[in-house]
Amino acid sequence: MSKEKQKQTGLISRETIEDKILLIRGKKIMLDSDLAVLYGVETKQLTRQVRRNVDRFPDDFMFRLTKEDFLRCQFGTSKSGGRRYSPYAFTEHGILMLSSVLNSERAIQVNIQIMRAFVKLRQIISTNKELVHKLSLLERKTEKHDTEIQAIFKAIRQLMTPPEKTTKRIGCR
Repeated sequence: MSKEKQKQTGLISRETIEDKILLIRGKKIMLDSDLAVLYGVETKQLTRQVRRNVDRFPDDFMFRLTKEDFLRCQFGTSKSGGRRYSPYAFTEHGILMLSSVLNSERAIQVNIQIMRAFVKLRQIISTNKELVHKLSLLERKTEKHDTEIQAIFKAIRQLMTPPEKTTKRIGCR
């Protein structure tokens, strides 16, 4: 889809969404501020809706970043010197739940796009795992072949080496 058509329909490119998916604490997440931009709402509106529905967001759906996590992401600061509070990090399931608390057509459409981006990332990771597995199998096979080839060369060298001549001594009597 062309960028012009995306602007007209309000759709966001998969690349834009994928750029906003981060890996923190071994989980793929998106930050509240990035989600707010995608959904077309203010971050405080998004977090207000989340706090009103906190029971829908267990720890494996959403968590607050620590200062260490926050610094690792290297966020830019705003004119007022940055955020007062650490951002919320939403996992894939938390993002799905957001569509139920942000009840707008745009939220639904953006969520569909985000879920497609997560699925695409899983497919890429799966493909890479398969390639790594196949490569390691190939390495093991070639190592075995290398050993066998070395044994063949050793045997050929032994065949090429002339046998030691044994001289018979004829004794004089």
